[in-house]
Amino acid sequence: MTDSKLQNSIEGNKLGLRESRNGHQSHTIWLTGLSGSGKTTLALAVESDLLRRGMQAFVLDGDKVRMGLNQDLDFSINGRAENLRRIAEVAKLMNQAGLIVIAAFISPFEKDRRMVESIIGSTHYSELFIDCPIQVCEERDVKGLYQKAKNGSIKEFTGLDSPYEIPHKSVFSIKTHELSIEECTSQILEFILPKLALE
Repeated sequence: MTDSKLQNSIEGNKLGLRESRNGHQSHTIWLTGLSGSGKTTLALAVESDLLRRGMQAFVLDGDKVRMGLNQDLDFSINGRAENLRRIAEVAKLMNQAGLIVIAAFISPFEKDRRMVESIIGSTHYSELFIDCPIQVCEERDVKGLYQKAKNGSIKEFTGLDSPYEIPHKSVFSIKTHELSIEECTSQILEFILPKLALE
């Protein structure tokens, strides 16, 4: 057995032990959608439910990551791609530690979402589109980001002067403008819990 194969075997065994101890598989739940669509709200609600079930879950949120790990990055196309690449690497490490990661990031470009999936690995990755009309997102905008973008204070704002590429129809979607937080959370859990069950 080569050194790389031996290393992979050891890492796989350790992950299996961690998952067995935790009582669930590790996984990354990636929530994508416009600012104000409800990503962070739902991520926190799902995290709370999983923790109450005794599962090891943690939320990675766009604002917090931007203020710390990725504070050196801008909002250019390249800056956004690097932001998501770093986050994906962090999520991968957390998955290897046996944790469930709930990632809430706008992640507007399809090629970047596919990069994220390739880093984390498709068996540990589920993408959820948090679907909400931009008009509703603006109404919910307690930070005033949309108004600042319209005034020119924020450049390259997703949904206004920078595009959001809607995920493929096969991606699981939640319409937050039609459902309550509880209903949205229930739908996400119904979708994700089977993926977390130990085989």
